[in-house]
Amino acid sequence: MERRRFLLDSTYAIGAGSAGAVRWLTLPPEGRPSGQGTRTVGSADIAAIREVTRSFGELDNRFGGGRVRTAVVKYLDTAVTPLLRDGLYGEAIGRKLAAATAELTRLAGWMAYDLEHHGLAQRYLIQALRLARGAGDHGLGGEILAGMSHQATYIGQPAHALDLARAAQLSARSAGVHSLLAETYVLEAHALAALGERKACAEALHRSELAFDRRRPQDEPEWIAYFDEAYLSAKFAHCFRDLGDGRQTVHHARRSLRMDDRYVRGRMFNLSLLAAGLVQSGEVEEACAVAGEALNLAGTLKSARTRTYMTDLRKRLSPHSGHPAVRALNERTHELTPA
Repeated sequence: MERRRFLLDSTYAIGAGSAGAVRWLTLPPEGRPSGQGTRTVGSADIAAIREVTRSFGELDNRFGGGRVRTAVVKYLDTAVTPLLRDGLYGEAIGRKLAAATAELTRLAGWMAYDLEHHGLAQRYLIQALRLARGAGDHGLGGEILAGMSHQATYIGQPAHALDLARAAQLSARSAGVHSLLAETYVLEAHALAALGERKACAEALHRSELAFDRRRPQDEPEWIAYFDEAYLSAKFAHCFRDLGDGRQTVHHARRSLRMDDRYVRGRMFNLSLLAAGLVQSGEVEEACAVAGEALNLAGTLKSARTRTYMTDLRKRLSPHSGHPAVRALNERTHELTPA
């Protein structure tokens, strides 16, 4: 319990993220992963971990990280960690076990990020990166670095996010996963937008589009399946929102809403992006209508990030506080309870 309290209270550390990325890129591969314990670990155990990770991921997208994070951590601690520690397995199973555990640990980190427990999230992601290294999985390592970049931009550390995105690009190229490469370029673009680097951002967005056009989803890992045209459009919208370009924000946010309905939290974010772009374009009444849709979804989610998106919208609408639609929306936002 003391260890958990320490982790929960830990703060985000740029140095820890940088060190993790440098180790990933520079250290030689670890030795053959094997276990000499008493319980035989086989393919069925790996399949179970992957299926549980997939199921928890779906619940996370539908209900927010706060609904299921405790269950994920419990499963990781009581069912998966004993396999790593006490299992009997050779190199082939060992690599698969490390990769499956890395995916689950990454999910635990993502859920902590969704609750804005940023120090805890960072530690889970760094541990996931270490597991991916043990598995020898360059693609998965790149995906974890991409998630770390995503978090760094969100918490206002764009220079660090830029370093992490570029580190992730190296792994994406090594693995030959074009969806991942497109993701790393668009994360680079978002960091550059936050830094106000308009030209460099445009160049990174163009590289992302080129990589996206080369993707072959049927040949790519399941963990990158979420990265589709709607997701890419949402990241474009984030970039243009941060650059203050309302017209382009609206264009890409509308495209982002052509998405899978199972991604409830993602739809809430994308509606918020559209509302922000509409405010930037001077369309206050329509912005409030779209923000109301986002608010409806936010009420079903246990996610601190959804609350932050709504707070951001309230700030953007504050110059129009006398507008009846803005007053009505502000009254409704008080209904949101903390995640």
